[in-house]
Amino acid sequence: MTSAWVAGLPLIAGAVVLARVVTRRGRSGLYILAAIGAVLMIGAVVLLVAALTAGPAGAAVAAVAAKSAAASASGTSSNTGALLGAAIAVAGSTIGAGIAVAYAGAAALAVMSERPELFGRAMVIVGLAEGIAIYGLIIGIILIGKA
Repeated sequence: MTSAWVAGLPLIAGAVVLARVVTRRGRSGLYILAAIGAVLMIGAVVLLVAALTAGPAGAAVAAVAAKSAAASASGTSSNTGALLGAAIAVAGSTIGAGIAVAYAGAAALAVMSERPELFGRAMVIVGLAEGIAIYGLIIGIILIGKA
């Protein structure tokens, strides 16, 4: 399951680049993107209906049960989801904090150049922006602990 998401990341990046190229064509590019979105939506609905109306897959259920029994017997568990979630939490919060500190720090320097007595207040605001990364790190630690 996780490998499907990792394999899909280049496709997502390619789609973003394609969307940027197509939207430069103006209004016709937007129509092309709308048509592609409609086709993808119809495909997703068809897959959803097929998944909801399909009967239970006995062989797949037995294979999953055997795999989980083997994992519990060997002492290992499938924790890639928790580790991937921790990585996303830490990476996302760090990137967000970096962007927030960039804007808040620039504004704080501008304010301090005009009124130096506001140094304390400006640093508190920059510190609050950095707190976003600490929250993400805490969530990552909790998820790794659950894995």
